[in-house]
Amino acid sequence: MGKKSVPRRLKDNESMAFAKAIRISPQKLNLVAGLIRGKDAGKALADLAFSPKRIAGDVEKVLKSAIANAENNHQLDVDRLYVAEATVGRAFALKRFRPRARGRTGSITKPFSNLTVVVREREEAN
Repeated sequence: MGKKSVPRRLKDNESMAFAKAIRISPQKLNLVAGLIRGKDAGKALADLAFSPKRIAGDVEKVLKSAIANAENNHQLDVDRLYVAEATVGRAFALKRFRPRARGRTGSITKPFSNLTVVVREREEAN
């Protein structure tokens, strides 16, 4: 009897990878995600490899995972892949407190982010 299978959310020429709870604020992560939106997969990997941002390594790992999913799970051509979407969202924030002068406290929030990368295969130019 089992559950009915859920239909696939993406099209047949797309593949996705998702990373939860990356330890950086969504605003900073979105700066790096903006570097790769709309670029070819190979060019995006090269840009991330030489980016000075600390989080670029994690974004590169998610992009490589999306490319591997496209190749192994959906039999897409790796040479024709490009980054269709790179979306960033808030996950949660750890709240910490530091003692300050005169018996007060200063609050510190340590935000976490989620990252979704969708790669799509380009149509053949006729």
